[in-house]
Amino acid sequence: MSDAKLSQRITGHLNALLMPRALDLINFRICYYDRSVDPARSEYNEHVIFSFWHEYIVVILPRWGHTPLTVLCSQHRDGELVNQTAESLGLNIVRGSTSRGGAAAIRAMKTNSKFSSIAMTPDGPRGPRREMAMGPVYLASLLGMPLVPVGIGISNPYRLSTWDKFAIPRPLSKVRVIFGPKIHVPRKVDKKTLAAFRVGAQGLMNDLTDEAQHWADSKQKMVGEQRFTRDRRSNRIVFESPCLHSPKLKIIKAPRLQAGLEDHRSNRRVG
Repeated sequence: MSDAKLSQRITGHLNALLMPRALDLINFRICYYDRSVDPARSEYNEHVIFSFWHEYIVVILPRWGHTPLTVLCSQHRDGELVNQTAESLGLNIVRGSTSRGGAAAIRAMKTNSKFSSIAMTPDGPRGPRREMAMGPVYLASLLGMPLVPVGIGISNPYRLSTWDKFAIPRPLSKVRVIFGPKIHVPRKVDKKTLAAFRVGAQGLMNDLTDEAQHWADSKQKMVGEQRFTRDRRSNRIVFESPCLHSPKLKIIKAPRLQAGLEDHRSNRRVG
């Protein structure tokens, strides 16, 4: 049982109640490299490790509510609200990180990886902003699970004066999410190789984030973009048919991570 204060529990329950409904009221679109990695979809068939920047947690976690997903929450006091919200959303929770409460957290994630995917914010809980810690790459290697970077963009968000410039969508904001390609990190590799994978994964994550932001700020459509709504009675997410109308905006290509030793180079947008 969590030792959270009553006020934190109440706030978490309220967040879980209101946030998914709020997302239904904004212009929210998603695009995938591989939709089978998304636990909210019927095509879901592979457990992966999702990595997204801390500032966008308010728009991505509610979308995954009541799906087979485990969220790694910091033991820092700032992480308690995320913990309470995620629990109220019906998600599995593991408290800790690879640096604090690490051994117990890793054991829990190893157990949970048998029945769920894992979601992490690699620059949380205290930053630096948009700099990936080693955790996701290390876990991908240790658990033998693909790492999937997620890029998120919001048009004209309200940003808090926090270390991560925490983003909150305004009523007329457009939210755009790109689920990137799977990155397979070999098992039993040395620290130098893991570090190279971290650099490549961070570069791809920032590219996807820039691409999602460009998509959100533009009036263009993405190849295969989809919107979703939530069935009020069953809490099930319902997707529309993919949009395939001659879009000008194209998804960036994945970097080549041969043994994690090649430098990541940004791919420019076309159109």
